[in-house]
Amino acid sequence: MSLFDEREFRARATGRLHAAAPPVHGLSDDDLNPALRMIPADVPPKPAAVLVPLVPRGDGLNLLLTERQPHLRRHAGQIAFPGGRIDDTDRDAVAAALRETEEETGIAPAFVEPIGFLDAYLTSTNYRVAPLVAMLRPGFTVTPQEAEVKDVFEVPLGFLMDPAHHQRHARDWQGQTRYYYAMPWQGRYIWGATAGMIRNLYRLMYETP
Repeated sequence: MSLFDEREFRARATGRLHAAAPPVHGLSDDDLNPALRMIPADVPPKPAAVLVPLVPRGDGLNLLLTERQPHLRRHAGQIAFPGGRIDDTDRDAVAAALRETEEETGIAPAFVEPIGFLDAYLTSTNYRVAPLVAMLRPGFTVTPQEAEVKDVFEVPLGFLMDPAHHQRHARDWQGQTRYYYAMPWQGRYIWGATAGMIRNLYRLMYETP
């Protein structure tokens, strides 16, 4: 049995993932930059939710990700989980993640089985993100929302759960050097909040105490 197949993942998830969306963030874009917080602490974060979709394949689980269109005003060309802001009409974080996933990828909620939540993640743009880990049932189809999503693709979970691939990169931002996680894979540059949430998945599910 592989560490990264569906049965093993489900067994490990029990007691390791949160049953509900954590109300307070435990991780943030500032974790590697504690002296360079970009959002004042007294500014309330905006609630958001993303889906962390796992796809069972013959050789193990894959993680499904999106590549944003290069012309977007924000986060152009970045690799991201499907998701977005929690609207007032959303029942909860699960409903928001499912709605956004269907809007962005065309994957219907009927094919999504929620497993549990990662720690909440605060982005540098002051979104408190609830990452919902879910299993995608066979038979789903992908139809990217052309205005926002350039591509939908899969990465082997085994690659992303290898800490040797959790690189620390840096770039200058407004005269300061900011550090962040990056996980380059076959020409795709997975970095920032997405990489931070993937690393949290590793720490909760596979890191040796």
